[in-house]
Amino acid sequence: MADVLPLVEARLTTALGEPDARAAVTFLGTDRIEVLRFQEGDVVRYATLGMSAHPMTDPTATLADPVKGPRAELVLSVRAGLADTDKVLRPLAVLAATPQVEGLIVTPGASLDVGEPLWPGAPFTSVLVGEPGGLVEDLELDDPMEPVRFLPLLPMTPTEAAWKRVHGAQALQERWLTNGTDLRDPARRSVPLD
Repeated sequence: MADVLPLVEARLTTALGEPDARAAVTFLGTDRIEVLRFQEGDVVRYATLGMSAHPMTDPTATLADPVKGPRAELVLSVRAGLADTDKVLRPLAVLAATPQVEGLIVTPGASLDVGEPLWPGAPFTSVLVGEPGGLVEDLELDDPMEPVRFLPLLPMTPTEAAWKRVHGAQALQERWLTNGTDLRDPARRSVPLD
């Protein structure tokens, strides 16, 4: 089997340009996770590299399949210069390591929580996992491997996360759309939920 990560990095640079910074984090018992930063105008994007090295496996499976299973990387887009968002590198690496650490399969509509602000002063401690295929196209791999999906992360305030647990991801996304919420604003307030 070919090493997936060079192909993933090539797909990211094709879609987003050359990264202007990168950092690596290794957690005990996990593979190294890198976070690449891409600057495009007034938007900065952070993409994980390493989460897709192995397929995500069902925590109830007796044996983890080393080839088959969903693969993904995470992409966060925020407006540059409005907050110290470069401090999001470690929380992003934590989220990317979740499948290895907790045996979790990350899918669109899921909530991921780091339990602390995503960056200093951030009103968000969690993210909603968005649908893939928009910013970075899926990366097809040789059979029987599943494609790598690039999942956008949408920061949620604690109030929004609680509301989403009750009403669902679709309802929250509709609320954001109806209110014209700028999901890239690193200092935005919670959307009206009453």
